[in-house]
Amino acid sequence: MTPGPDRTRDDDLDEALWRLLAASDRDDPTAFTTEHDRAEAALAASPDPHWTAWRHALAARRGLVDGDREATAEAVAGAREALGRCRPGPRTALTLAYLAHVEVTADHFDAAMLLAIDASLLTELPTADGPSRELHQAHLWLSLTLAALDLEELAVAQALQGNRVAARLPGLAEQWRLLQLCAQQHAELAQTLARRGSAERAHELAAAAIESAEAARELGWEPEPSEQDLLDVVQAWAMSCHGDLDDALGPMRRAHRRIHRDGGMWLRGYADLVLARLLTRLAQVEAGGGHDQEATDLMVDAAGAFAATGDRRRYRQCLLELGQSTAAMGRPAEALHWLEAYRTDTGRAHARGRELWAEMFIRRSRLREAERQAAVLRRHAMEDSLTGLGNRRSAERRLGSMRLGEEPVSLAVVDIDRFKEVNDDTSHSHGDEVLRRVAGLLIEHSRTGDEVYRWAGDEFLVVLPTATEQQALAAMERLRAAVADADWGDLHLPESVTVSIGVATAPATAEPDGWRSLFDTADLYLFSAKRGGRNRVRAPGGEGASESSANGAAP
Repeated sequence: MTPGPDRTRDDDLDEALWRLLAASDRDDPTAFTTEHDRAEAALAASPDPHWTAWRHALAARRGLVDGDREATAEAVAGAREALGRCRPGPRTALTLAYLAHVEVTADHFDAAMLLAIDASLLTELPTADGPSRELHQAHLWLSLTLAALDLEELAVAQALQGNRVAARLPGLAEQWRLLQLCAQQHAELAQTLARRGSAERAHELAAAAIESAEAARELGWEPEPSEQDLLDVVQAWAMSCHGDLDDALGPMRRAHRRIHRDGGMWLRGYADLVLARLLTRLAQVEAGGGHDQEATDLMVDAAGAFAATGDRRRYRQCLLELGQSTAAMGRPAEALHWLEAYRTDTGRAHARGRELWAEMFIRRSRLREAERQAAVLRRHAMEDSLTGLGNRRSAERRLGSMRLGEEPVSLAVVDIDRFKEVNDDTSHSHGDEVLRRVAGLLIEHSRTGDEVYRWAGDEFLVVLPTATEQQALAAMERLRAAVADADWGDLHLPESVTVSIGVATAPATAEPDGWRSLFDTADLYLFSAKRGGRNRVRAPGGEGASESSANGAAP
């Protein structure tokens, strides 16, 4: 079958999304805004809640880029509302992880934590499709988010999980990016643990960072120059944490000069930070080496770059290290200035310590997992496992909630013609595939707002709120034709699949008799359509256009 316009549009949106994610992950806000301008109209045109969620999530990041915090907050709310209508799985996990990163960038730590928990739970769900690009990217954005929350151990774990997914994907770009991320997260954690006095563990992490960086180089992939520069900086940093100071200094200075010539502001700040740390280590082991002042100047420059690009976490790290280094240099007034700035910014951002954040993440993860399991059980009770449609219990609940008599409403009962022969002449697996495809066609060709359920066996129910009889007949004729015109050749069926449909309408002015009476009327006219030759639509007040054109079959 030729892909329909919806499939083509989804493919185009997928391509635009991957470009936007790549641009979000680079030190170049102009690249993101350019891609966002190109994709915004297409995202707005899609009614799919998945794309609605992405439209808002990307608008939230655009708000951050433009410095419009109010627009960001409004877009985040829209994304979260749309995500409530998305199916759980890697695609939703990626959206949640990306939105979590938006929130942590906006200094909304509690909101970012909750979104990260939900995303991490979805990445753990079993999926029949196996590793995917969406799952790989979900781990990437989770790792970046958790690092920004100072949960560095958890950030390393997510990077490693993402690397395992990437290793099973065909694209070298995905593998390279996750190896780079693994190197970076291991090096950052090594730095933190070395500062806390855990020298042995820091040494192990630094070795793992060097190993990941070398593995990335061996892939044979040529990344963007800025990404290669970042890897060079990370590897030099890891070598420094590993104790190879002299071997690290030359490559780090070369990378630093190249980045300051060609790199973006954030990457320049990152190179300044790493070189400053390397020089500080050299000053500690080479008394009188003259590196102290250069390291301080570089750290000041790094703090300014991180403040300008909104990287509050690394800005705070620079303030703390400036306070410590200037105190060690015997400059107490300057040290107090930096430490006071650190205390003020840290107090605003983190009311709790890292240990409490980690404990909260684990506890809330367990709570969300229990809630998710309960939701799964509720969904299974209301969902048909074969087609993904609401089941009869779900349909009856919906029908019981309708307020008949206040506005017109129509019901249509749809039955697959000669379905028993499909099972008898081919196999039950063919029959299951027919049911799935018919369900998909009913969903695809229904009006916006109509609801489709699997009632029982090969029988479906379509609820058409506010539809008059003529509107319902026209809508059902479209569904009948979609099934009849579909390509069933690959299933090698005795004959093409068709459906018969009975329609009943409760007008707004009528005294309501209840939904069961309305259903029975639709079911009666379904029987009439079957008796009249199948592959047709019938209703009390008239017959569908198919009545005069469909090939009549013996009743």
